[in-house]
Amino acid sequence: MRRLHVVDENPATQREHDAAAAVRAVGPSVRAADVPDEVRTAGTAAVLEHLLTLVPVIDSLAGRAERLAAWGSELAVRLLAGGRLLAAGNGGSAAEAQHLTAELVGRFDGDRRPFSAIALHGDTSSMTAIGNDYGFDEVFARQVTAHGREGDVLVLLSTSGASPNLLAAARAARARGVRTWALTGQAPNPLSELCDETVALPGAGANVQEAQLVAVHCLCHVFDAEVARLEAEPPTSGDDPAGRGPQAGREGGGTR
Repeated sequence: MRRLHVVDENPATQREHDAAAAVRAVGPSVRAADVPDEVRTAGTAAVLEHLLTLVPVIDSLAGRAERLAAWGSELAVRLLAGGRLLAAGNGGSAAEAQHLTAELVGRFDGDRRPFSAIALHGDTSSMTAIGNDYGFDEVFARQVTAHGREGDVLVLLSTSGASPNLLAAARAARARGVRTWALTGQAPNPLSELCDETVALPGAGANVQEAQLVAVHCLCHVFDAEVARLEAEPPTSGDDPAGRGPQAGREGGGTR
């Protein structure tokens, strides 16, 4: 079938179409400078440069697919057994931490029951009280000590991997028997060395942060699929419908 070439009557929109076509033509492994001059403006060049620098970071994330899948599966087992997810970050990483917990308490793709998940920066009264009394380095660590139990998971997001308050949180988690996962920029970095497992991505901070949101969604995708699979299995023991046994102090009037 012959494809029709549609020309938009709006010159600005047509330039955007042309720029997108030029990117597809030159491929993702080149710089924005390689896009033909006739379809480049200062703004378009900046957008293309940003998008093209994101591509290798996403490629690097694809190389960590196996680890992300393992995290999603493990998180499903732990939360079905009554565990809790704690998450923390600073600035944009805090927003992504809260994005992750919202997907678990609410829903990601399809409907399912809610799971316990807390973004540690979300309690502003605790954050400011701890920061005022103990210093900003302790704003997450003290909450991990308060909320964390053995069997829980703490996810820490950082482009630098060097934020003192996240390092303190990782140490507090270790003392409480909480499993720690880090999403960071280039490794090695202090946070990756403190946490049990890390997905570290090389690249500019903004691009790493964008790729980390993709990682969050990948984790949630696997989590939902694994929850559905496990809940479809017949119970094998105890009161846990997923068959992994009850975890004391998690549900039904425990020490939470």
